[in-house]
Amino acid sequence: MEKLLEITNPMLLGTGFIFIIMGLIMYKFPPKKINSLYGYRTGSSMESQKKWDFAQKYSAKIMTFVGIGLIAFSFTRTILPFDEDQTAIFGVFVLLMSVIILIVVVEKRLKKI
Repeated sequence: MEKLLEITNPMLLGTGFIFIIMGLIMYKFPPKKINSLYGYRTGSSMESQKKWDFAQKYSAKIMTFVGIGLIAFSFTRTILPFDEDQTAIFGVFVLLMSVIILIVVVEKRLKKI
């Protein structure tokens, strides 16, 4: 386990697994009705039940792919000569960019519906 933490960015590795697990859960058990507690909730996804249903399944798929990408990026620690602080900053940057990509991809697709 200690060797794994030396060659990966633990934040990206852990977050990647969380994204994959949550994506699979949301895909298998999407919220059926528009609500304010659970699911992919944006203005465009809540415009209609049709958009809501699509957004839940599609965002779950994208979240799973983003999780795989985060795990892949976690191994860049062996390539990039960052110290601990730089590794943390890089992890936060990659995580924020991943969330932005997730939202942009899903919102673009929702506009086509």
